[in-house]
Amino acid sequence: MEKIAFVFPGQGSQKIGMGKDLIENYPEAKILFNKANTALKEEGVDIGKICFEGPEEELKNTVNAQPAILTISTILYKLLRKNKIKPSIVAGHSLGEYSALVASSAIKFEDAVKLVRKRGEYMQSATPAGTGSMLAIIGLGKDEISKMCEEINDVGIIEIANYNSPTQIVVSGEIKALEKLSVMAKEKGARMVIPLKVSAPFHSSLMETAKENLARYLEKVKINNPKIPVSCNVSAGYINNKEEVKSALIKQMTHPVKWVDSIIKMNSEGINYFIEVGPGQVLKGLIKQIIPESKVFNVFDSNSLQNVVEKMEEVL
Repeated sequence: MEKIAFVFPGQGSQKIGMGKDLIENYPEAKILFNKANTALKEEGVDIGKICFEGPEEELKNTVNAQPAILTISTILYKLLRKNKIKPSIVAGHSLGEYSALVASSAIKFEDAVKLVRKRGEYMQSATPAGTGSMLAIIGLGKDEISKMCEEINDVGIIEIANYNSPTQIVVSGEIKALEKLSVMAKEKGARMVIPLKVSAPFHSSLMETAKENLARYLEKVKINNPKIPVSCNVSAGYINNKEEVKSALIKQMTHPVKWVDSIIKMNSEGINYFIEVGPGQVLKGLIKQIIPESKVFNVFDSNSLQNVVEKMEEVL
């Protein structure tokens, strides 16, 4: 029996128009968009409208992008399950961990929509606007980047935020330190240094107040034991009970995402198929870099859903 992991994307994978064909073709999509809007009624947010029409700035805004991506990912998850495709393990990159927890029945969808909206607010307000950001460095190893971060810590706080692939590391920190690191990384031979379009330095110690706010908010959220093992961003181990869910989400605010270790661990335990469930194809690319021989598919709309259902019928 082939073992499948469903992996859920994080922020940055959003694009205008996502979900439009799903709502036109599947009643499940309409139901979930309505549930998301009801959950965010007090905020006066129409997630469907933002997904389908934008504008770009509004969809990119962290407080909207997070519930929007979670909603699309959950719709696609439900449609895969309806087609008898079931994961052995679920995992998500950063925000995607919340989609994974919804898929595992650890958090109810409506609660997760409100939770990620709050998470977005807390992350945005944790540092003054324009004081911190993130950079992706392509082509240098983690040890080299870690050493550079230590060397320029006197300029400002700078830390590794995401171990995305063996040759793609994301750092988070204060602007001055990021500028210095950018120059150093290019001098050391980095193929590319890409400033990320984010509003704050996520997954770093600069998110301490966001972490405290999230911990307080989580006290009000009903959390269950996951029904499917969830691969954890901060440890690369598995989240098996509700206490671990809470602790993982709180730590994730200030700790790096160990994506490489998570994928390697899942593969070593017999996962030979990965399905990226949600907008974009970022995780598909990263998984291919981590385990080139892995079989990775992604489901982001009606056509890709149909393709994956047909492919899985051949192997399951």
